[in-house]
Amino acid sequence: MARFGRVVTAMVTPFDDELGLDVDGAAALARWLQEQGNEGLVVAGTTGESPTLTDDEKLTLWEAVAGAVTIPVVAGSTGADTAHSVHLTAEASKRGVAGILALCPYYNRPSQAGIEAHLRAVAAATTLPVIVYDIPIRTGRKVSSEVLVRLAAEVPNILGLKDAAGNPAATATVVAAAPDGFEVYSGDDAMTLPLLAIGAVGLVGVATHWVAPDAVEMFDAWERGDVATAIGVNSRLLESWQFETGDESPNPAPTKAMLRHLGQPAGGCRPPMDADPVWLDSRAADVYKALVDARG
Repeated sequence: MARFGRVVTAMVTPFDDELGLDVDGAAALARWLQEQGNEGLVVAGTTGESPTLTDDEKLTLWEAVAGAVTIPVVAGSTGADTAHSVHLTAEASKRGVAGILALCPYYNRPSQAGIEAHLRAVAAATTLPVIVYDIPIRTGRKVSSEVLVRLAAEVPNILGLKDAAGNPAATATVVAAAPDGFEVYSGDDAMTLPLLAIGAVGLVGVATHWVAPDAVEMFDAWERGDVATAIGVNSRLLESWQFETGDESPNPAPTKAMLRHLGQPAGGCRPPMDADPVWLDSRAADVYKALVDARG
């Protein structure tokens, strides 16, 4: 069993009508996500609009969500500033969370040595298990396979990778070389099935806000060796994978539109993510109807 669950949702942050933090809504959404079959949550990651959240808001969110559910909650507590990441990770660790998601520093584009030192410093700030998040399309830097394997081997609490690098062959080398107990999670919904084929154990997803039962079905099928069923479920989910983000409506706006359609706490996005296209809400309704119809 994956340490943080097979189906983990990178949760949106609900806001009220004035774009203030909706703490009660966050707790209610977390409980609903658990009821839908999610086995873990990431709180205050990019899908949670972390760049627009204050430290106090993040601390409040971690404590509220961790107290609302019985599944593991992972805190997205890092950024591009090592010292601040260390501080916030230490504070997050006091809020009842089960783990830390440690992002490769973004925009300042450090060397591989700088990335490695940053991740080691974050891990040293907590006794909780740490998942390294590698998403070069957002950060501008790929965490090299050599660094990932070295961290997995040498840092006792670096125990996982959220992989959104889009290169299953490279990820396979990490899976093969990392010590037993090091877990790879797909960080790109659409790459989940390919990554399962090279040894991933779970998904940290976005569309899992509304497709968690289907994702559980896909994992169950894969684990019992029913590859044909797993492929069939993945095909059912392609439209949702495609809907969750795009140039006109990037993540998390589509997910918030879907949650509004489903009557769950969401609100709008804070600027600069608030420029929803006029078609977004109706498209959410169409995507969900097609999913329900495809379930049969």
